[in-house]
Amino acid sequence: MEYLVTSAEMKRCDGNTIEHFGMPSMVLMERAALACAEELIARDKKLKEAMRSFGPVPPANRTLVAAGTGNNGGDGLAIGRLLSQAGFPVDFVLLGKEEKCSAETAAQLKILENYGYRVMRKLPEREYDIIIDSIFGIGLTRPVEGSFAEAVEYINAQDAYVLSVDIPSGIHGDTGEVMGCAVQADVTVTFGFRKLGLVLYPGARYAGKVLCADIGITQEGFLGEYPRIFTWNKEDRGFLPVRLQEGNKGTFGKVLLIAGSRGMAGACELSAAAVLKSGAGMVRAVTPESNRVIMQTALPEAMLTTYEKWTPQAEEKLREACAWANVIAVGPGFGKSPEALRILEAVLKQTMQPLIIDADALNLLSEHRELLDELIQRQQEPETRRELILTPHPGEFGRLAGKKTDEIQKEAAALTLEWAARLQAAFICKGARTLVGSPEGRLYMNLTGNSGMATAGSGDVLTGILAGLSAQGMHAFDAACAGVYLHGMAGDRAAHKKSEYGVTAGDLTLELEALFPELLKKLQ
Repeated sequence: MEYLVTSAEMKRCDGNTIEHFGMPSMVLMERAALACAEELIARDKKLKEAMRSFGPVPPANRTLVAAGTGNNGGDGLAIGRLLSQAGFPVDFVLLGKEEKCSAETAAQLKILENYGYRVMRKLPEREYDIIIDSIFGIGLTRPVEGSFAEAVEYINAQDAYVLSVDIPSGIHGDTGEVMGCAVQADVTVTFGFRKLGLVLYPGARYAGKVLCADIGITQEGFLGEYPRIFTWNKEDRGFLPVRLQEGNKGTFGKVLLIAGSRGMAGACELSAAAVLKSGAGMVRAVTPESNRVIMQTALPEAMLTTYEKWTPQAEEKLREACAWANVIAVGPGFGKSPEALRILEAVLKQTMQPLIIDADALNLLSEHRELLDELIQRQQEPETRRELILTPHPGEFGRLAGKKTDEIQKEAAALTLEWAARLQAAFICKGARTLVGSPEGRLYMNLTGNSGMATAGSGDVLTGILAGLSAQGMHAFDAACAGVYLHGMAGDRAAHKKSEYGVTAGDLTLELEALFPELLKKLQ
């Protein structure tokens, strides 16, 4: 697990490290500078080794340090000094009034003076191979204007390799928003923990490759008050449900998937396949009779309960199917017909199994507020509460919450937590950075996945994964976090093979086959 921090959380941790634990701020600054300098020195070495076979090695890269007056600028000045001492030709420019320098940055200026370095006060009219962007750090809250905007434009116009210190100048540390203009970095070296502005878009695009350096700021610095947002990285593998060697198909769970409508058999098939690929023992699909041949041909492992029209007999078959299941998922390709509404009502009112609500089932809740209100009321009462996962994309979320899509995207974190608490559910807000909120206020941000997954049927596959994991005994929030992570990893594998242009939903289920052996191997 990895924490993703806000600017305030990072500053608190930094301050506690200095004041509570007694770590001198200049020591932290020098360690931050060393991490950045080592990254550039290693890059330079690799480039020279690669070019050696083509002739004489060119001279060291001409480097510019563009420093602001805050501590971020002090980091940059120290980086430049270390690079110069390593043989790089380095120029320094201070942007802003010297009298506004922080104590640490003023100290770095004095060190440079003692070594005989000249620090310019105006951007030079020359070209550079490397630029170190240390103008603004994570505390930026105002638009970048005037001479600072000119400096950003100057950096972006150079044909140079740009390293941003902690965060690209001009990017909001909490939202990833561009504050008027921002430096386009090739690499960003951040310290201690990744900042939200580095993983949220558009900040993630401006950051380039992000490296998180250990400079001595650790989790202890939070003094027990940890950040609310976390993610998983490639080293995390222990989230998979335990498989009993003596288990059977019943042991690994029975999923009832209520999905599909006339002409929408694909959603049902994709979701059902993902259920089985995720490890569940059995899946039964409730779907119109018109989908029978397609389902039996495409996925013979799935059991079927079909209906022509919604009659008392069909309703009885649904009750029997619900009683059979350990987990119920409803919504993929479901439509919003009167029959679909009656089925959803029956599931909500007559069952207590863990439930995943997706796609058109969410839209039906939005259009029939009495159902939504009743669900909220039931979830607020411990005796009628069930394990619940909802999976809206921003448009569906907006309809649920009575807000515009752009409002949802702008306030995604707060709204996800609000609705997770309101519904006492694992609430998934899908997007480029999918969020999962828990009723207790935990927030998972998913960093796997890519634009190729913005394709028809991708959400149906996610629903199947969620249902499959839930059927194996995972609690709603754990299943939701694991589900979106695995879904994104499958998408990344598919995009690696086919590019982001060529990924289809079916590719995601295929990649799950290869993904699980890989994860299990790393657990051994």
